[in-house]
Amino acid sequence: MFAKTVADRAGISSADMDCIDFVNLEGRMTAGKLAELTGLTTGAITGVVDRLEKAGFVRRERDEMDRRKVFIVPVEERMMEIGRFFELLKRAMDKLCEGYSDAELKVLLRYAAESYQSILGATNQLKTMMEATPKAKSRAIRKPARAP
Repeated sequence: MFAKTVADRAGISSADMDCIDFVNLEGRMTAGKLAELTGLTTGAITGVVDRLEKAGFVRRERDEMDRRKVFIVPVEERMMEIGRFFELLKRAMDKLCEGYSDAELKVLLRYAAESYQSILGATNQLKTMMEATPKAKSRAIRKPARAP
């Protein structure tokens, strides 16, 4: 909800905000890499990048060696504008952490990291299962006939 509020303030969608997070964390990347990280199609990523570029959060940059390859690059000034909103969250989390010992924080950090890895693993398993199973054909829902 916090990220959605920041996205609303920045004038972008939550999905676009998620993409900004990846670009901000990973740095310069191709649209294909961003699609892989987010699970969106490359077509959907094109729309996201168009919107983020128009809003000034990213820019497209051609590879010097292979002019066909295009990178999505974060625009630092705009990233810093969004980052200042997260200072509020950082302060709140810092205050929360003050109530835990270093040993407790290490356990929580280990749990968070291992949970993240477990979620990635389960996601990859689900994708593999879904790729192996043919998609169900959509059927139009028919309304029951009216009684005379």
